Amino acid sequence: MEYVSPEGLRIDGRRPLEMRKLHAEMGVVAKADGSASFVMGNTKVIAAVYGPREVQNRSQQMSDQALVRCEYSMANFSTGDRMRKQKGDRRSTEISLVIRQTLEACILTHLMPRSQIDIYVQVLQADGGTRSACINAATLALADAAIPMRDIVTSCSAGYLNSTPLLDLNYVEDSAGGPDVTVGILPKMDKVTLLQMDSKLPIDIFENVMQLAIEGCKAVATYIQEILLENTKQLEYHRGV
Repeated sequence: MEYVSPEGLRIDGRRPLEMRKLHAEMGVVAKADGSASFVMGNTKVIAAVYGPREVQNRSQQMSDQALVRCEYSMANFSTGDRMRKQKGDRRSTEISLVIRQTLEACILTHLMPRSQIDIYVQVLQADGGTRSACINAATLALADAAIPMRDIVTSCSAGYLNSTPLLDLNYVEDSAGGPDVTVGILPKMDKVTLLQMDSKLPIDIFENVMQLAIEGCKAVATYIQEILLENTKQLEYHRGV
């Protein structure tokens, strides 16, 4: 199958280095301490944060830092596949762990000892790049909950199909079996907190694809900063500042 046309266009009409359209909203779950929705093209996710609060299981309590828990799930209607997915399946458990470890890199857990922060992310519509979208949504939800962070975390993927590096893969491209790299960064600190790659790549091509994913992360960071600024302005307006 041809994933990049002779005119240089992908299946969905984008250029190889073009991201999908982004859209985000904060405060979408009324009863959560913080929440956000994040859309990357046709991939739509929602994140809710509860805490910091008292640790439910005392045996897990840590005297020097907060306990961070994360639960990732996909709504039964999120894909064209109508098979009911069991809660706690292996893929969901693995992605929950990846998201938790990525977010722990930015949360100042030492400021909230003996407490617990719960992060729930759910995929409402899946079209590739779900873990990146979940990380981006969770970052906004943590900010909405006023959880202290050393930096935001942003994530994006890139792949290599038809001898062409592609930014921000959709489901068809992601399922093509080519190499793809998912990256998470702390943009202000210029640090990588997540790097996952499926299949192998020659080192020079890998460096190009990884750099492309990092550029995608930076573009997401710019957008998230705009959302945070807009949200701050709205809060100030409602408070009459």
